[in-house]
Amino acid sequence: MMKLQLERPLVFFDLETTGVNIATDRIVEISLLKMLPSGECEPCRTLRVKPTRLTPDGYPEHDKNGQEIQMHIPEGASAVHHIYDEDLVNEPTFGELAPQVIDYLRGCDLAGYNSNHFDVPLLQEELLRAGMDYDLREESKFIDAFVIFQKHTPRNLTAAYMHYCGKNLEDAHSADADTMATYEVLMAQMQQHADLPASVEALAQYTTQQPMADLAGRVVMDEQGRQVINFGKYKGQPIAQVFATDPGYYSWLMNSDFPLYTKRVFRQVMDDIKSQRREQRRQEQHQPATDDQLELLRQRFGKNEQGTLFPKKL
Repeated sequence: MMKLQLERPLVFFDLETTGVNIATDRIVEISLLKMLPSGECEPCRTLRVKPTRLTPDGYPEHDKNGQEIQMHIPEGASAVHHIYDEDLVNEPTFGELAPQVIDYLRGCDLAGYNSNHFDVPLLQEELLRAGMDYDLREESKFIDAFVIFQKHTPRNLTAAYMHYCGKNLEDAHSADADTMATYEVLMAQMQQHADLPASVEALAQYTTQQPMADLAGRVVMDEQGRQVINFGKYKGQPIAQVFATDPGYYSWLMNSDFPLYTKRVFRQVMDDIKSQRREQRRQEQHQPATDDQLELLRQRFGKNEQGTLFPKKL
């Protein structure tokens, strides 16, 4: 009997990509398997994607005719998933597929294998590159079967599939095989581990290793609920505090090779700082003058016969 309790559909998904850099690599294949609250699953859907080059600011590069320029898949990546440039020449770009992907994901939670670390943040990047204002953190809860497996027996998906399902994973590193394997692994985990919670919300919390403000782990939340930098010379310090004391660091971050979603978090923090400063100035302008301020005015200004103030002649 299935232990997992769903209040809304749960989408299992897996990505095959040009590499492992969230800020610069692209999706070449995405598979999606929707599990309904009844426990039934819709047929698995697999989409091939033509990866295109990115400009230095992280958005698709276009040729003189306004067409996105296809990106070469590194040989090392092709050796893993067996997808090559020529396989994707006639496939749509992610920007063309993005509305379809969002329609499929809307109203669903997400599950994957090592997805919190890689698949979710990269999918979010692709949505932002496509100009889609769809925030996965706000729309979905995330379940990561790898974290469950890691907490019980740290290994990879192939080992997890053998451990929980007793089968060899054929066609590993093809998105559809990995997606189906992740689904089977999570279902087996739910039955074998009595300590796992049944609700998606509780299971998502269980598979979250550290609360993050972004999706790439560059910004985390501390015990006080503050957004804290998780890298570099300011690691462990609240972002707002760093930006207030070192404004140049914000400019460096925004011009560096960080994921677009991470830059969005940085921008929101800076916008909040500016908004607080404007509000502080507004309040100061409406405060009545102090006695010391009035005395300074008397020393600098005299009064005419009507009793109004005018500058003294020097």
